Amino acid sequence: MHPHAPARHRLYGLAVETDRSLPGLAVVEDRGPAELRVWMGHVPAEAFAAGAAEEPWYVSPRMTPADEPTVVVHRRADGAFRLRYADECEYHVDAAGTRVACTWPARFTPEDAATYLLGPVFGLVLRLRGIPSLHASAVAIDGVAVALAGAAGAGKSSTAAALAARGHALVADDVLGVLAGEGEIRVQPAYPQLRLWPDIVPALYGPGAELPRITPNWDKRGVRLDEAFHPDPLPLAAVYVLGPREDAPAAPRLERMGAVEAVLALVPNVYVGWFPDRAAQARELEVLGRVARAVPVVRAVPHADPARLGALCDLIEADVRRHHG
Repeated sequence: MHPHAPARHRLYGLAVETDRSLPGLAVVEDRGPAELRVWMGHVPAEAFAAGAAEEPWYVSPRMTPADEPTVVVHRRADGAFRLRYADECEYHVDAAGTRVACTWPARFTPEDAATYLLGPVFGLVLRLRGIPSLHASAVAIDGVAVALAGAAGAGKSSTAAALAARGHALVADDVLGVLAGEGEIRVQPAYPQLRLWPDIVPALYGPGAELPRITPNWDKRGVRLDEAFHPDPLPLAAVYVLGPREDAPAAPRLERMGAVEAVLALVPNVYVGWFPDRAAQARELEVLGRVARAVPVVRAVPHADPARLGALCDLIEADVRRHHG
């Protein structure tokens, strides 16, 4: 397919129609109605009227080395949002989470724009559609999903990669949509790619192993797992919240949390929880309470030595099978 030809993708459980195929993602044959439309490289006037009035909505407290907010969000009179990142990548999202348009500076590539798109922008789209999401990776173990949550740099993607190397299909990396239906918590598959920091690659794949950058301008490496990806929603079996690494004989270890402690541990891991929307925040808190009551929420303490990551995977596999064997 020509890279600028219209394409269909299946992302986060949504049928997505794009005006060009998204970098690094497989195109799917799907002739049903699109649930989300995406324009890459321009902002169509029929979707987002030029010059519409807008007001500041959110300014990130996180600053770049140049002392600029990492992202500034404006809201338009029609309810749409405009997200402008400090590196000049810009995203327009309509109020219903059904249309997205993005542009980027000349020094960047579509791969750079897709990095934000597939992360925080899709997290916002899910939120606008009433689907809370966790800042988490997930894999499928014996027919159920296992979520790996935690702060940036906690090791979510590397732990997911280590479990995937053991034959467990990837469900999501970074953004995990949560569906709280009647009597069961399910999670949405994202897309078949993992993003890893280069220093963890040799520990996962052997000395001297290298992986391609996800873009020429970002240092993270990408792993395509098209043949080891679970494309359908799965019941959530457990959430493992990765804590700080310890260089101690007792690490790695797992510590089961009570329901209140579990909710408090999950709240900081809500994706785009910073976005000001009280209705969404109330909805997310209700879902987190249901998660904490329905499935084990476990603190996972990794060892500081990356070579001990396999021992943490052993503990997670055994814990899941003990509860869902």
